Amino acid sequence: MADLKILCIGDIMLDVTVLLNRPIVEGLETRARISTQGGGAAANVASWLSYNKTSSYLVTRVGDDSAGRTVLAELDAFGVEHSNNIIPNTNTGVVVVIVGAEGERTMFPDSGANSGLGLSDLPDLSQFSAVYLSAYSLINAESRSGVLEIIAEINRANLPIILDPATVGVLMEVGVKAANEWLSFIDTIILNEEESHFLTGSKNPVDAAAQLLNHVKTVVIKRGSNGALGQTQGGQLVQVEARKTTVVNTTGAGDAFAAGFISVWAEDGSLIDALESGTNLAAKCVALVGARPLI
Repeated sequence: MADLKILCIGDIMLDVTVLLNRPIVEGLETRARISTQGGGAAANVASWLSYNKTSSYLVTRVGDDSAGRTVLAELDAFGVEHSNNIIPNTNTGVVVVIVGAEGERTMFPDSGANSGLGLSDLPDLSQFSAVYLSAYSLINAESRSGVLEIIAEINRANLPIILDPATVGVLMEVGVKAANEWLSFIDTIILNEEESHFLTGSKNPVDAAAQLLNHVKTVVIKRGSNGALGQTQGGQLVQVEARKTTVVNTTGAGDAFAAGFISVWAEDGSLIDALESGTNLAAKCVALVGARPLI
């Protein structure tokens, strides 16, 4: 195999993170610590891959605004290769992230210029070993047809696709049936317990993994403080513990996990080593404000 290089497809966002130390009371002022960082699932994965010494290329779009210039410059600082599709008369995607005192987050996204990905955004596929696909771009009705064309081209090139199905909150926009249809064109799925329950109806992650293996070659389920599990078709279930760390903010933890996992798995590493690599990066992410590693 040539040098490992991962193609990442999906959103890039400007995250506006609001850290609270007490509950919100509607109608009253609530003091907070507010900061801005680059975000978006695919951009986060590409950044963590580069941080983890794995080459990455991000297919995405930004608006012709200061936010777009900022998030692209941040990718450059991380060493992430990327398309330079600047869409006039539209805003760069923005997400407001409200982080409670326990570190859990609630997100309010505006896709902005991310909408409308298509075949023209795709680079030469011969340079890549595998593809990470964020389902946000499939869920977005303005991108779906173009992303399906991209997927067909990737399948023709025989590149493995690793899918993150996004959150249940946005998966509900397309429904269980449509989300399960996506399993037909991917090799690996990385999801959390809530998402596995949504797709399979099973609250038991082991049972959910078994069901998903009827459709994909490899299933990985992130379990937060309980670590992660993974299984391949015909293989044994593998489970790893979460790394002990100080949780500041869970935003981007799943993206960091995906990057850690992919950096090993796409190079034919063992499932347990890939899971361990994922939990290592996730632990680093939750100890930070924002969804990216420190530059």
